[in-house]
Amino acid sequence: MREVQQLVAETADRLGLHATPPTLLLDLQARLGALADQVVRGTQHGRRPFRPTPDWETLLGDVAFVLVTLADQTGVDVERAIRIAADRIYRAAMSQQRAQPAVDAWPFSG
Repeated sequence: MREVQQLVAETADRLGLHATPPTLLLDLQARLGALADQVVRGTQHGRRPFRPTPDWETLLGDVAFVLVTLADQTGVDVERAIRIAADRIYRAAMSQQRAQPAVDAWPFSG
């Protein structure tokens, strides 16, 4: 992941794409909107199952590029942040699973 972060930083440097974090957040939001639009149009507003379009990979790559640029601009190590997030999400899911009552213990019949 460090190689990816370095590639994104070098590309942004060469092209002068660095912006302030608030601007990068707006850019990220716009690119997420493009992904959401693909889903809305591709599913006919939820009436059909979602199937990624040929543009999906490109749009998702654009989101990732801006997100990594934002991390770089704010001094975040993307690999470390992802590892921390994965650990936190895993622990939360495991905690939630333990908190779920057993099916046999459910007081209502299905």
